[in-house]
Amino acid sequence: MTTQTPHDPGRLEKILAYMVAGVVGLSILAFLAVILGTAAGAGDNDGFSQGVWPAVLTLPLFGLPLGFLLIITLMIVSGIRRAREARQNRE
Repeated sequence: MTTQTPHDPGRLEKILAYMVAGVVGLSILAFLAVILGTAAGAGDNDGFSQGVWPAVLTLPLFGLPLGFLLIITLMIVSGIRRAREARQNRE
């Protein structure tokens, strides 16, 4: 019977995972801010074009696709690491 020892993810995988969580989490918070701002009346009289609102409105437009690309990158890096470990364990 073989015993499997859990392997710690590498530094790159940890960084990618935290980046995904940060970017997607910030985008979701931006969505919530827009919903709450609309409910509070910030969108009346062109209110979303002033102050910090333009950045809040555009954050999900860039953050969510970036998060998607980071998830794909994380999956590729993790797959390469697992394949390398499997190859080493066969030898």
